[in-house]
Amino acid sequence: MSKVYKKTSGNGALTLYLGKRDYVDHVQNVDPIEGVVKIDPADLGGKKVFVQLACAFRYGREDLDVIGLSFRKDIWFKHLQLYPAADHKPTLTPMHDCLLKKAGEQGHAFTFDIPVNLPCSVTLQPGPDDAGKACGVDFEVKTYISDVADPEEQLDKKDTARLIVRKIQFAPDATGAPGPKADICKSFMMSDKPVHLEASLDKEIYYHGDPINVNVKVKNETTKTVTKIKVTVDQTTDVVLYSADKYTKTVLCQEFGETIDANSTFDKSLTIIPLLADNKEKRGLALDGRLKDEDTNLASNTIMRDGMDKEVLGILVSYKIKVNLMVSSGGLLGGLTASDVQVELPLILMNPKPQDVGLPVGE
Repeated sequence: MSKVYKKTSGNGALTLYLGKRDYVDHVQNVDPIEGVVKIDPADLGGKKVFVQLACAFRYGREDLDVIGLSFRKDIWFKHLQLYPAADHKPTLTPMHDCLLKKAGEQGHAFTFDIPVNLPCSVTLQPGPDDAGKACGVDFEVKTYISDVADPEEQLDKKDTARLIVRKIQFAPDATGAPGPKADICKSFMMSDKPVHLEASLDKEIYYHGDPINVNVKVKNETTKTVTKIKVTVDQTTDVVLYSADKYTKTVLCQEFGETIDANSTFDKSLTIIPLLADNKEKRGLALDGRLKDEDTNLASNTIMRDGMDKEVLGILVSYKIKVNLMVSSGGLLGGLTASDVQVELPLILMNPKPQDVGLPVGE
């Protein structure tokens, strides 16, 4: 195998093995988590060994737990007993076989099926001075030594081994659906002629980091001059799990020095690229779930299935593009500010589906 992820408990009795840390939500089903735990029975002290998958929402710092405030809420979890052997006997896959070779004779295989209605991994970007783990939705695989599957008391860290994994979604196959379009026709005080503004996108879904062409058409029948066009991209994050928090952050604001004279028309594509690199200091910005300090990107749109419970999703992410006309004479157009000549377009940002790669053999 090209890479194996493993974590050993502090007492050395348990080693958790995974062949990957990204698990894809295919809408109809989710990649199963196939792993192995190496168990040394001599160090268990007569206790049992379990493995657990938990999806949780982290909305505070761990030090808050000292004063009795919960900083983590489980959305869903499942645990399996691995030792002594109980009811869990997974069908072995090539992934299991590779991991069992790494673990040796003391390896015990397990499989978790992730429900399709759980959220994808999302991280809320911490501020420059924030310490500890970031807020957001995460998935954790944990193996532990205990007398019972779901112990009420806190587990000793030396008796556990854990790895954070990600549930991710890729853009669906191209549907051929046209991109969104919006238009407005505004008449103004002291003017009997309007301004027509139309904006559209070439397609429905864009990949993170790809250029986005915003097609802008203007018919200016007034006596004013449009001096520039402003395009912004806003990310709206709806935290629905524990409160009704909903907030919007601008991830791109770009001005184009396009002049549209009185009684003239304009038809052009304006190119924008919203990037996390330009928003590193914005606290609370939603990002695709990250592992440790590795690079990630702006959070992908939340794709809702019919009949899904919004509260289970924890965090809902959406985007919109706003196109504004900026007009001369102090920004007034017959008493109306130029920013009021505005249209909005929904934007879907996602990661492209990678090419299928077979399971590597050997190392």
